[in-house]
Amino acid sequence: MEITGNLKLIKDTQTISGTFCKREFVVTVSGEYPQDIQLEFTQDNCSQMDLLQEGQEVTVKFNLRGREWINPQGEAKYFNTLVAWKITVTGNNEDNNLEL
Repeated sequence: MEITGNLKLIKDTQTISGTFCKREFVVTVSGEYPQDIQLEFTQDNCSQMDLLQEGQEVTVKFNLRGREWINPQGEAKYFNTLVAWKITVTGNNEDNNLEL
């Protein structure tokens, strides 16, 4: 899957455990009803965001992941995550077409 929009927010890398880290970011997709889409890089890919700045136009390629969690009451809850694997700076930015 792929989206193109402006980087609204870049968060710091979070260490979840000794073997897993992630870095969340938000891309605003324009249109009649603009949407703020949160995505994340994981593991070694987190450093890809170090070269980017909020406000840049980017294209992000990502995978949709889902999982089930059973709460203490025995009810199933479902969660979705958009896991990015490639980001390209596009548009009229100073670093036009920077591919990471």
